[in-house]
Amino acid sequence: MKKDADFGPTMVRLAWHSSGTYDKMTKTGGNGGGTIRFKEELAHGGNAGLDKAVKRLEPIKKRHPDVRRVPIYTGPHTTAWADLIAYVGVVSIETMGGPAIPFAYGRVDEMDPGKVTPDGRLPDADKGDGPGPKTRAGIREVFNRMGFDDQEIVALSGAHALGRCHADASGYVGPWSGTPTLFNNSYFVLLKGLKWTPNDKAAKFQARSIAHWSPYDRYTDPSGNLMMLPSDIALIEDPKFKKYVDVYAKDQKKFFDDFSKAFNKLETLGTSGLTPLNA
Repeated sequence: MKKDADFGPTMVRLAWHSSGTYDKMTKTGGNGGGTIRFKEELAHGGNAGLDKAVKRLEPIKKRHPDVRRVPIYTGPHTTAWADLIAYVGVVSIETMGGPAIPFAYGRVDEMDPGKVTPDGRLPDADKGDGPGPKTRAGIREVFNRMGFDDQEIVALSGAHALGRCHADASGYVGPWSGTPTLFNNSYFVLLKGLKWTPNDKAAKFQARSIAHWSPYDRYTDPSGNLMMLPSDIALIEDPKFKKYVDVYAKDQKKFFDDFSKAFNKLETLGTSGLTPLNA
């Protein structure tokens, strides 16, 4: 991570997107089968750029074909892509100053690319009305489908303290915070404490780069150095979301506790029979 500031945040994004396809009704998707390694899933719009992240993990996978040879594991099975992707997400968060997150292994990789879920299961930054009702409803639809409530939605959104948006990945550009490799509650502090205004230049860029855009495609702070997505602004314009933003902006320990629980839940959706690490 010292050599590449994008490495840690990108691994968190990979772990998140690998897990964020779960559907509690059909019991499909999620991280359990490691399907995000397939080109069919990497081709989904929300996963743009993550093919590079998977490639960066390939040498690790090759060096440790058997988890019994990896100090962090004990077990009689080969290293699953699903376990590896989930684990690097946890390690990246902790390495960047975040909370300890429970980890359990024993996922079994899906070998059939046909098991890749349909595109469209990940959250959209904007449903065409900025942070309005459609975007808020879209956020809840995606997270409720996985089994998360409003408090968990806001807690997981705190991962936006990390990293930055890249034009080749999402069409958006810029960091959420001034410390993109430090996991803390700055996302909530900044979201609540600064004035965020739509960026017309960003909207024009979006019109050239993606099919769906609105004048609200990106919000900037007074300095012009930081940005928020419409889905971020929705968290302070929706009263049911905002009450949790207020809590986490004031209490980092509470945020860490809630994030750890929510992220662990995210990474284990649809799995069973896992063995807790160091159990």
